Amino acid sequence: MIGALTVWLLGLLLLSVPVGLTLFLLAFGVDAFYSVFPLIRGLGQILWSASDNSLLIAIPFFILLGELLVRSGVAERTYRALDAWLSWLPGGLIHANIATATFFSATSGSSVATAATVATVATPQGAKIGYHPSLFAGAIAAGGTLGIMIPPSINLIVYGFLTQTSIPQLFLAGLVPGLLLALSFMGLTAVLCAVRPGLGGPTKSATWGMRWRGLLDLMPIVGLFLVIIGSIYGGWATPTEAAAVGVAIATLIAAAHRSLTRRNVTAALLGTVKVTGMILFIILAASYLTYALGAAGLGRDLQALLAGLDLGPTETMLAIIGLYIVLGFFIETLSLMVATIPIVAPVVLALGYDPVWFGIMLILLVEMALITPPVGLNLFVVEGARRSVGVPGGLTQIMWGAMPYALMMLVMAGLLLAFPGLALWLPGQGV
Repeated sequence: MIGALTVWLLGLLLLSVPVGLTLFLLAFGVDAFYSVFPLIRGLGQILWSASDNSLLIAIPFFILLGELLVRSGVAERTYRALDAWLSWLPGGLIHANIATATFFSATSGSSVATAATVATVATPQGAKIGYHPSLFAGAIAAGGTLGIMIPPSINLIVYGFLTQTSIPQLFLAGLVPGLLLALSFMGLTAVLCAVRPGLGGPTKSATWGMRWRGLLDLMPIVGLFLVIIGSIYGGWATPTEAAAVGVAIATLIAAAHRSLTRRNVTAALLGTVKVTGMILFIILAASYLTYALGAAGLGRDLQALLAGLDLGPTETMLAIIGLYIVLGFFIETLSLMVATIPIVAPVVLALGYDPVWFGIMLILLVEMALITPPVGLNLFVVEGARRSVGVPGGLTQIMWGAMPYALMMLVMAGLLLAFPGLALWLPGQGV
């Protein structure tokens, strides 16, 4: 059954069948060929149970929050401020790209939104000053991946929902690895540009007055992050309530910057509806597939298969990491998560791994999939943003520029496997 499901999954996705429909078709196939009970009769109850959860309301709220920030000009002001603080380092503006992506990740919850925003703001500056286009664009694509690691993260909400893992604990667990990954990206950039100055561009310095004034432009996004995360861990709000408060504050920020126009609000709402509809359809399909696989005994079959390989917990986890790296070449990230979590998560938990730790490891591997060809979504997002602002280039150029950062993610995965405390220390503090 495992082999047949894998072939059908990859085949349908390669045929560009929408992922939600693919998951439903797989579930119907499991019902028809591998179950002695008519599982289709439970379809209505399973879909109702999966959708009747207030936690899911956080998803459209966080998407709308990111949409409002994109159109309020906050990202552009953040970029200018971080440029003044960081462009003296080897690599110059590339550090501002990564730092801006880090700050924006702390409020948007989406890698695609983060990458698109930073690319739109930064690309004209890099082209005008004469930065090497490959590394410059690759750093934007890699920095954008932080949007699903640093809280609040839509993908962490999806993982928590599918595995019944605490969302606040997952948010806390993603903070340290996310910040370490951002710092490692900047360190890698500095080393590459120090060894080969042609990869970067001219460094520049700013007066301390300019730097301190720039901090004022960082205050809205920092304040928004503190309100959202602080209200969750202070016990004042659930993740859903905190997301709603975040939307209200983002609306006030947009109004203060005189960008709360009818056109911007309409575009933000339409974008939110489209993305939310796609995500929720996939979640419903994944819930029914999980039910079908459990009823057909796939979990037991997979555990028996792994037991037959006679691998220890570490070797099994290494095999799972390798599987995700390979699948990430071909499957879009959210699709990769919801298609594999019902199969892989029970096996990982049976091996004794912490579900919070595995959630962070999974997000890290999914991040890598965002910048690895041929289906790395952030690569296409950055290329599209470059074309929209009239900067020439090509997808291959961005792929090569993102490659060092993908390797750094692999190093981070090794560190997370060797030192689980990187993810579990902060949740263990009883915050």
